[in-house]
Amino acid sequence: MATRCMIASACPIVKVYNSTMSIAELPLLTAAHALPAILDQPAESLRAWLAERGEPPMRLRQVRRWLLAARAESFEQMTDLPAALRTGLAAAFLPLGTRIAVHQKAHDGTHKLLLKLSDGGQIECVLIQDDRRRTACVSTQVGCGMGCVFCASGLNGLERNLTSGEIIEQLVRLRNLLPPNERLTNIVVMGMGEPLANLDNLLAALAEAGRKDGLGIGARHITISTVGLPAKIRELADLGKQYHLAVSLHAPNDRIREQIVPPGEKIGLATILETTDYFFAKTGRQVTFEYVLLGGVNDHWTHGRELGELLKGKKAHVNLIPFNEVEGLPYRRPDDESLAAFVQQLQRAGVSVKVRKRKGSEIDAACGQLRRRAAKELLHS
Repeated sequence: MATRCMIASACPIVKVYNSTMSIAELPLLTAAHALPAILDQPAESLRAWLAERGEPPMRLRQVRRWLLAARAESFEQMTDLPAALRTGLAAAFLPLGTRIAVHQKAHDGTHKLLLKLSDGGQIECVLIQDDRRRTACVSTQVGCGMGCVFCASGLNGLERNLTSGEIIEQLVRLRNLLPPNERLTNIVVMGMGEPLANLDNLLAALAEAGRKDGLGIGARHITISTVGLPAKIRELADLGKQYHLAVSLHAPNDRIREQIVPPGEKIGLATILETTDYFFAKTGRQVTFEYVLLGGVNDHWTHGRELGELLKGKKAHVNLIPFNEVEGLPYRRPDDESLAAFVQQLQRAGVSVKVRKRKGSEIDAACGQLRRRAAKELLHS
């Protein structure tokens, strides 16, 4: 996926299960789990499983409420279920199929989790605390197939799509880091992977997250980011949902975009903008255009002027993201003068613009960095 949370640099020591250890010690904590995760089971199958044991369908609602609303992380905690049922559930399912392999926390309250999946895959998710907002940034794929040259998420390619349950579990894991009197207020789908390439599973997860007896996060508080897949953007628009859409441009013209965003070779900016106009017409929701500034590549003031002309007159907002350096990549952060000049050009064109705040600066909170570092240290160990 082209745009990530992009909010951090490196940190040599991590917190794992409330202790401190090097990533090289992680194999002791990451054994595969044989049982299936209950959030990934179809409702019909679970009802049939309950019926075989003489339990009413309402038990499924109870289990779901415990996991999504009451913060239970074991079946034993579900005290309004019969003891025999709790034992049976524990023998057949995992309440949560993910395991926290690494937990990092920055001084500004940003948390990052590296989650181990049941098949050994690893994904990242981030909790961003800002004023009254508690925002979860979640992944939709293990790795990424888009190949954006500056993004750590896709350096090793795409492994697979996440299930809807694995997407929901990221929200649950992050929410459970908050004090009991706080809740998640927003979701940004800007973690690992291209969300629109896994749209069905994503939509199922977001529908579950939006239920009042679950996490209660409405569509207007959810932003879906994409590198720009026109057919999928139209499909999303036609659903009539009030999700926010963030499109990763990263360039003011096709020539530069093709160099840094490989899908740009097949999908020109004109096609993307035509599709985002369609999204706005169908939903009435302002589109955000993400733009990662790479020093000496796409950050010159003339690029800002060109981008301003491209977006002039559109109901749109530009989110500028100064690049956070990633080990192994040749790109650098733009200097302050270039950033200021770029912003000025957009403002002159009448384009709404904001520079993204840098959160979690002392942890690997830019998407893909922690997963990549963990793999590298395990290899060396």
